[in-house]
Amino acid sequence: MSRMTVNERPVEFDLDPRMPLLYALREAMNLTGTKACGGGAECSGACMVLVDGVALRSCAITLAEAEGRLITTIEGLSRDRAHPVQQAMVAQQAIQCGYCTPGIVIAVAALLQRNPAPTREDIDAAIPNICRCGVYPRLIKAVEQAGRVAQRQERISAAPAPGISPEDAAKAVPALQVPTPE
Repeated sequence: MSRMTVNERPVEFDLDPRMPLLYALREAMNLTGTKACGGGAECSGACMVLVDGVALRSCAITLAEAEGRLITTIEGLSRDRAHPVQQAMVAQQAIQCGYCTPGIVIAVAALLQRNPAPTREDIDAAIPNICRCGVYPRLIKAVEQAGRVAQRQERISAAPAPGISPEDAAKAVPALQVPTPE
């Protein structure tokens, strides 16, 4: 039995301890936001999860290595997609096909947890993910915007797409209001 906490819930896997965490999450728990993308850490990073707060490729971690650890998948990051990174990705239109998005969001969340004001070099180093759609310029803007939220608790609102009024964009993607600590 492999025991760990996944998305704040204690779980036990009666599976081969050599099985990659990725497949246990997807097949046994139906957490399909973590994407299979090649395996053996030779992947695009779409399988990224937080392991004790560190972004790691779940295809390269066995159940035995995950024993006793705290695992957070994209589903556990924010149940209502209100995490500042998710909101900034939408606001900056940094999502194309969406396949790599969960891994990127996890990597960025880990980065901003330890460094809410990353430099461009910090961002490049922290996001090993490959996006075949080429959203990198907008991704950088999204990371910077989410970092500002982490620093100043600023409000995120959607950037209107060409031909869409700011009012219509705000209706489509509600602004995130981060509560002020009391």
